[in-house]
Formats: sequence, C-alpha cells, structure tokens
Amino acid sequence: MGLGEASARGTSMEGDCLSCIKYLMFVFNFLIFLGGSFLLGVGVWVLVDPTGFREIVAANPLLFTGVYIILAMGGMLFLLGFLGCCGAIRENKCLLLFFFMLILIIFLAELAAAILAFVFREHLTREYFTKEMRRHYQGYNNTDVFTSTWNAIMNTFECCGVNSPEDFEDSLFRVLHPSDMVPKACCRRITHPGEEHECLMGSMMFRYNKGCYSAVVDYFEMYIYVAGALAIVVLTIELFAMVFAMCLFRGIQ
Repeated sequence: MGLGEASARGTSMEGDCLSCIKYLMFVFNFLIFLGGSFLLGVGVWVLVDPTGFREIVAANPLLFTGVYIILAMGGMLFLLGFLGCCGAIRENKCLLLFFFMLILIIFLAELAAAILAFVFREHLTREYFTKEMRRHYQGYNNTDVFTSTWNAIMNTFECCGVNSPEDFEDSLFRVLHPSDMVPKACCRRITHPGEEHECLMGSMMFRYNKGCYSAVVDYFEMYIYVAGALAIVVLTIELFAMVFAMCLFRGIQ
C-alpha cells in the first residue's frame, strides 16, 4: 500500500512538472510569436507604406537591406513561436521535434558564424580592406556590387576611402578615371556650381576627409557590448527552448 501511494505521488509530481514545462513553453513561445508578428508587421508596413516612407528607406541602401533582414527575422520568429505554441498546447510530438530541430539548426548556424568570424578576423583589418578597395573599386559603376556597396558606405557614413582619401592613389579607380583624385561619393553635399569639380580635384574643403574604417568603428562602438550581451541572451534562450522541447517530447505518452 505504501509503495502504491509513493508511486502515485511520484506520478502526480511528474505530471505537475510536465504540465508546468508545457505552460512555460507555451508562454515563452507565445512571446516569440508576438515578437515575430511585430517585426513582420513593421517590415511589411515600410515596404507598402503609401506616405513615402518607402522612398526614404530605399534612398539609403543600408536601411533598405535592414528592412529585408527585419522581415526574415520576423518570419523566422513567427514560425518558431507558432510551432512551439502548437506543439506545447496540443502535446504534439511531431511539432515539438520539428521545433527542436529548427532551433538546433539555428543554434549551430550561429555557432558556425561565430567560429568563422574568429577564424577570418584577420580579413577585417584596415590593410585587407585597403588592398581590396584599390584592386576592385571602380567609382561610378553601380552595376558592380563591390563598387555600389562602397559608394553606399561612403555616402551613409560621410567618409572617404578606408583610411583616408589618399587610399585611391595607385588604385583601379585612378586607372579608370585619371582626372579624378577621389570619387563623387567622397564629396560633401553640393550647394554651389563648381564645388563638385573642386572635390574631384582633391580639395579638402569639399570632400570627406575621415576614413570609413574609423567612421564605421566609431559608429558601431556603442553597440558592440549590447550586441554581445544580446547574443549571449539569445543563445541561452535557445538552449532552454531545446531543453524544454525535449523534456516535453519525452514526457508525452
């Protein structure tokens, strides 16, 4: 009789624990679902907004790319939250397993990205970017991805070259445009006729003189620690999500 009561009590506690995990996972994934829905809504609104906000974003290539990143993140979180909620509330082993595999793939991809970033960190040096710019930057060919990307960076961050405007000396740009000292993307906002010509001739008054490497690093420096902390939080949440999903998966009869 004592053994039967102990067994029944153990079964009851196990059931309560499973129920707790089930509802914790549901609440957790419902929040993920709401976050994904919000990001999707913001991304779609920016793309279809009739008031002209789309044109403002489209004028800045970095912002325009950011919209699609927001849409992709929103879609991924929406799907994850939906699968997690349905799998938890319906105690569906198939959905829970799919949710676990999806989280595992994302976790491994993030881990691989971190390892690759560490391995190829030497490719993020000033010398590497300077060498690549001198070899591949064409100046006015917007059909070339490398050139258009650098033009967008120089326009957005109001900078010129990797280290300074002198980076264009002995470069492909000077071979293609021997009469120009710097590309048009290095010029400050033109207010009077002739200023652009002065800029292209190398006048320091009408061009950006700060290098893009320093400009970008200075801009993102304040976000580095926030991004690092956020990455740790995300990885921790993903680990807990996988543990909860597998516990619920194994507990379902």
